[in-house]
Amino acid sequence: MDKLPAQMTAIAISKPGGPEVLVPEPRPVPQPGPHDILIKVVAAGVNRPDVAQRSGAYPPPPGASDLPGLEVAGEVVAVGDAVTRRKIGDKVMSLVAGGGYAEYCLTHETHAMPVPAGFSLIEAGATPETLMTVWHNVFERGGLQSGETLLVHGGSSGIGTMAIQMAKAHGARVFVTVGGQDKVDACLKLGADAAINYRTEDFVAKTRELTDGTGVNVILDMVGGDYIERNYDAAAMDGRIVQIAFLGGAKATVNFSKLMMKRLHHTGSTLRPRSVADKAAMVAAIEATALPWFAAGRVRPVIDSTFPLREAAKAHARMETSQHIGKIVLTA
Repeated sequence: MDKLPAQMTAIAISKPGGPEVLVPEPRPVPQPGPHDILIKVVAAGVNRPDVAQRSGAYPPPPGASDLPGLEVAGEVVAVGDAVTRRKIGDKVMSLVAGGGYAEYCLTHETHAMPVPAGFSLIEAGATPETLMTVWHNVFERGGLQSGETLLVHGGSSGIGTMAIQMAKAHGARVFVTVGGQDKVDACLKLGADAAINYRTEDFVAKTRELTDGTGVNVILDMVGGDYIERNYDAAAMDGRIVQIAFLGGAKATVNFSKLMMKRLHHTGSTLRPRSVADKAAMVAAIEATALPWFAAGRVRPVIDSTFPLREAAKAHARMETSQHIGKIVLTA
């Protein structure tokens, strides 16, 4: 094994602002703690929270790297003294609390997953954040069961394209909302049972039509704003609405009597600040239940585009157009 360099290239946030504030700079290669592994990054996924952090709206949690980047894939090149789950040379993908936009990145050994058979490292780098977000929110918090219906807002996003495939692999019917015909086509091709263009159709009326008036069982919402009350209207009795972002605003005027009349559950979560143990438990559940779907070829990430690490600013500019379908990935 070659000796590790002392310095690496990382993408730092020079100040809060637009994509242009993402700048390459030298940083020391991080050193593993007792339970950490060091990954030589081949691919790092780009996610909406990275954009929020860059703009100054989503500071990293205490103890996390100040560098953006929440998921990576690559090769393990160093391990802490107490590591037992991974070894040097392993190909892994992992959720990280920060630091993914770099040539080397640390993660806790319990958060790293094996790269699924048949996956490239670029596909693996586009997987952990969306996989864990969908697993926790759709299956653990939303309790989606085989035979139920799922409505995903933002169906063509990285999270949306992952949710379609995972829910279908689980035996659910899946409806999505999207903002254009190209995105309708992409989601239907992935297996969605219906794709609703929110620019031309009312998703409440359409989902009620698709469910013979009963409404949908689980709703995964990253929009918020005026979608909150409309979700209550679209939901079935005992429906579960899971909030993962507020791209349309975090405040709304809502008739909350609908919660009572329909016995709805409205919950939500964030992934990044969760404890090491919480994330480890999610990874263990995913390895037991969801990763076999990947190995069987039933689920794989949709890659919109790739950019070299040093062109992270261009990757963020692409994300902010909202024209992408699937994941944007930075490559070594």
